[in-house]
Amino acid sequence: MMNSVGTPWLWGSFAAVIVVMLAIDLLLQGRKGAHTMTMKQAASWSLVWVSLSLLFNFGFWYYLNETAGRAVADTQALAFLTGYLIEKALAVDNVFVWLMLFSYFAVPANLQRRVLIYGVLGAIVLRTIMIFAGSWLVSQFQWLLYLFGAFLLFTGIKMALAKEDDSAIGDKPLVKWLRSRLRMTDSLEGERFFVRRNGILFATPLVLVLILVELSDVIFAVDSIPAIFAVTTDPFIVLTSNLFAIMGLRAMYFLLANVAERFSMLKYGLSVILVFIGIKMLIIDFFHIPIGISLGVVAGILTLTLLINTWVNRRNDRLAKK
Repeated sequence: MMNSVGTPWLWGSFAAVIVVMLAIDLLLQGRKGAHTMTMKQAASWSLVWVSLSLLFNFGFWYYLNETAGRAVADTQALAFLTGYLIEKALAVDNVFVWLMLFSYFAVPANLQRRVLIYGVLGAIVLRTIMIFAGSWLVSQFQWLLYLFGAFLLFTGIKMALAKEDDSAIGDKPLVKWLRSRLRMTDSLEGERFFVRRNGILFATPLVLVLILVELSDVIFAVDSIPAIFAVTTDPFIVLTSNLFAIMGLRAMYFLLANVAERFSMLKYGLSVILVFIGIKMLIIDFFHIPIGISLGVVAGILTLTLLINTWVNRRNDRLAKK
């Protein structure tokens, strides 16, 4: 049986916040028609999503403090914050994959907005299913935590050692297979995913891009969801921290779209985080690392990575001027 601090009131409040904010976001973006999100708008929306996540966590802490006591409230609120930070950090790598997809398929910025709207909605549905399934499996088979730990350890090491893949996206077996199965137009047809020609329904390349965006999110979720299980197996905290993090993905994408090349050191920081979480899961029965320590380690690694990245960028800028 899955144990959770989530009460009907907490689940209802979370669902209401998500539905209302999604509706507001979609309505505002719909009014902009073909216009894309500017850097200023992306920064503003990113701040809104982060602030809303922290506000929700405070409300979560306050509710538990009143109903279950201070100790429980502190522990669970820290678990939410740690899970949120892990997911937010790993999501940046997902954003870079989206950049490559849009660049390869020459999707203009105004159409990227449309793909990402459906992409984030699909990610919410898919991750919800994956989290509930994962929580149930972990509650039935505790040994899965060791499997997750070994997988994250392997993934972290692989991420650090992996070289850049210079092969064209169009040469990937999956892309070739999808193209062979979809009756597709040769070029984009505005914002349309499907068009009819001589009574025959054709998919546009935008459909292929959307499928690849969804698949990339599933692949990254296979890393990020087990990583949060290292912090807590409570489905309420895993789901809320995960969804609040990905709700701001679209704004994060447009915020980072023009500066992606300046985050060259990020993959090393993320790899260290995955290795740390993997080790934490593997030694869970021998040595318990408190949630507060885990949060400090993850935050410290991210801060150090950003500092190193800033130093590398400044050095490269100086060398470029010589």
